[in-house]
Amino acid sequence: MTTNFDAIIIGSGQAGPFLTVRLATAGKKVALIERNVLGGTCVNTGCTPTKAMVACAKVAHSARDAARFGVHIQGDINVNLAEIKARNDQIVQNSRDSLRKMLDSAKGCTVIYGQAKFTSPNEVQVGDQTLHADQIFINVGGRASTPSLPGVKDIRYLTNSTLLQLTELPRHLIVVGGGAVGVEFSQIFRRLGSEVTLVEMKSALVYREDAAASKLMSELLQQEGIHLRLNSECVSFSPLPDGVCVHVSCKSDEPEVHGSHVLLAMGRVPNTSDLGLEAAGVHTDAQGFIPVDDQLRTNIPHIWALGDCNRRGAFTHTSYNDFEIVADNLLDGASRRVTDRIPVRATYSDPPLAQVGMTEEEARATGRKLLIATRKMSSVSRAIEKGETFGFMKAMVDAESNRILGATIFGVGGDEAIHCILSTMYANQPYTALTHAVHIHPTVAELIPTLLGSLKPAS
Repeated sequence: MTTNFDAIIIGSGQAGPFLTVRLATAGKKVALIERNVLGGTCVNTGCTPTKAMVACAKVAHSARDAARFGVHIQGDINVNLAEIKARNDQIVQNSRDSLRKMLDSAKGCTVIYGQAKFTSPNEVQVGDQTLHADQIFINVGGRASTPSLPGVKDIRYLTNSTLLQLTELPRHLIVVGGGAVGVEFSQIFRRLGSEVTLVEMKSALVYREDAAASKLMSELLQQEGIHLRLNSECVSFSPLPDGVCVHVSCKSDEPEVHGSHVLLAMGRVPNTSDLGLEAAGVHTDAQGFIPVDDQLRTNIPHIWALGDCNRRGAFTHTSYNDFEIVADNLLDGASRRVTDRIPVRATYSDPPLAQVGMTEEEARATGRKLLIATRKMSSVSRAIEKGETFGFMKAMVDAESNRILGATIFGVGGDEAIHCILSTMYANQPYTALTHAVHIHPTVAELIPTLLGSLKPAS
């Protein structure tokens, strides 16, 4: 028996539930299919639990550093990972419950749990149910990849998901991968009390970011006692009686690292391999991502792909924006496009590293005449008062149009302050719109007009 719907949405990540409710509110009969739990990566294994852990780690770090502020804590600082996990789990469950309540209140919405598989361009099988719809939206997200490195099948390793299930601190956590995930977890577990070694094949951490910020990230982690093994070109693994050995190829230090646990933080793969996309005629690339056009349609016009599986953002905020683009175009007659959005992201180290638009290297590569300004966080009153003066802020401007091309803020509050620049870029206003603005004192954002007021031609 086949059940007919107006729309089928596969996956309940950041785009899925909100698109479901928006379509249902517009009077459509909608099925939302989820193979596991509501919320996708962000709610269950990404932003929500990891940023909760960042907060816990900061409390531990601040407690150890309290004497610098004239606050003296008697006795040792004890960290209980089981209690931290319990706090995380409750926050995650609250988010799931909120999504469930939202979906339950939407008339015309049916939530179906199980594995979805296409049987034709308009039909999806879930268990013994067959669903039919004229519009189908794929929002299945991604998961941590397991690289084909020698010995990886011989060891027990952690991913960003399984690491969150630990209830005891690792004695020595080896993190393989120096991107945002690797950096964040390295700092978290070092601050919680583990010995940490971060192994990265490239010569720099978060290498896609501004070069100066990338270099400074290494300094930050080393200051906190994290061992860095950069330029580790030949990584392999072997088991030990009490843990794991990671073999590295570096020009200095020992050629291998012994640890109790190893985290693989080396990229993501989309959850598309078991959807039966071939039955629908939907194309994927060599890595399994689903190519889409500027309005998120696949090669099959009535099938869309949103979120991490389409390789057009891979962030919670871009996934949510995918929902907005599709919903507004379908329901409001809009013509919104993926290419209208300005790239913006943050690595949630402490302090955070935020980036909007182009990095300095990307701006220089355009060949434009540039204005560039840099200012250390040690000149920001708010940072001084908080005792968090690590980092800098930087902006790049097109010298002919006076439009901001990009900015980096690596410092306390940078993940919030960067939105001043982002909003100006979306408004397509010259940088002088900010230099003439009056910001609240004392804040981190108040230094942005001062920063832009010091722009000079790039050398």
